[in-house]
Amino acid sequence: MPNRWVILATLFFARLTMAFQFQAVAALSPLIMEVHGLNLADIGLLIGIYLAPGIIVAIPGGAVAARFGDKRVVSLSMVLMLIGSGMIGWGANLETLVAGRLLAGTGGVVLNVVMSKMVVDWFADREISTALAIFINSWPVGIALALVVLPSLATVGGIGMALAVVLSTIALGLFLFVVVYRVPENAAKPATKIKINKLPALALFLAACVWALYNTAFAMVFSFGPTFMNERGWELASASSVTSIFIIMTAISVPVGGFLADRTGRRNTVIMVSMLSYAVLMPLILYVPINVVPLVFVAVGLVFGLGAGPIMTLPSVILQPEARAFGLGVFYSIYYGLMMVAPMAAGALADRVGDTGIAFIFGSFMLVLGVIALGLFRRVAEPIN
Repeated sequence: MPNRWVILATLFFARLTMAFQFQAVAALSPLIMEVHGLNLADIGLLIGIYLAPGIIVAIPGGAVAARFGDKRVVSLSMVLMLIGSGMIGWGANLETLVAGRLLAGTGGVVLNVVMSKMVVDWFADREISTALAIFINSWPVGIALALVVLPSLATVGGIGMALAVVLSTIALGLFLFVVVYRVPENAAKPATKIKINKLPALALFLAACVWALYNTAFAMVFSFGPTFMNERGWELASASSVTSIFIIMTAISVPVGGFLADRTGRRNTVIMVSMLSYAVLMPLILYVPINVVPLVFVAVGLVFGLGAGPIMTLPSVILQPEARAFGLGVFYSIYYGLMMVAPMAAGALADRVGDTGIAFIFGSFMLVLGVIALGLFRRVAEPIN
């Protein structure tokens, strides 16, 4: 059997390709707008529509994998990502781009759900927190890579070269996954059907809202940061690289936040400090000199990332073990729904106002709502024994 850390590295890279593909539109947004004659609202649509299938497939995703096998389902999901990537690369109109993003997003969402279960299968007995922290960080790492690599490639070889690299990266991830991944010997056989348990509906909804609103604010930076900096005179490659600073700082602080929450027992405090730091400080980038913006990204990113781990523990507080599979499916469906709508709304708002910077104000507002949702969660949640 392969070493479990080799397995984790393979899963990390495969999930990284999902983030790399997701971020490609935002990283290349000025060029996509120029080539296809799109506006910011269209870019917001293309960003958000990638996660739209999650509203439908997050709940039954585990059951599909149980019926046909985890490895087979993930492999098929990555094939869908490849096909969608091809449609985006060679699409001639907005309709084709939307169809490609929907197809790729369907594969990406299923990959995300099933691979999370794979990590648990390999690390359930020990070091599960470390393994999951590493696995989750594949998302910001993939986004940061897209911001740094793709605009530079597009500058050298055009948008076609950049999108070809996205496709090639997914193909490499699929190849490594097929060759390396094996089901662990002690993995329990999953049920062949989903059992619908009674859920703490309001508390679960609020927990999902906290996670979705947190990620909405995160998405405002990597979705609109490159365009914001480009509008203020930075070259696209430099603008994307500066935006990636925030993503990298967030990735560094994610495991630190989980450690602090576990050591101090003050999970809610860590979450609130994380969200309020963004809500208060991020709007400063609209008013400070443009050369100071990277410093704001560093400062906010280092604090903002602290909240990710503690927020993800909220469902475990209220869900009985037998209800977790279905409950987490509902949790992710709510999350994907809000994540689909938010970039569209922010893009439309930016078009209406005439300034991409409004997206960061939008993100701050989302986090204020997130703090309110967390407070309501604390009032209605009934922790399990």
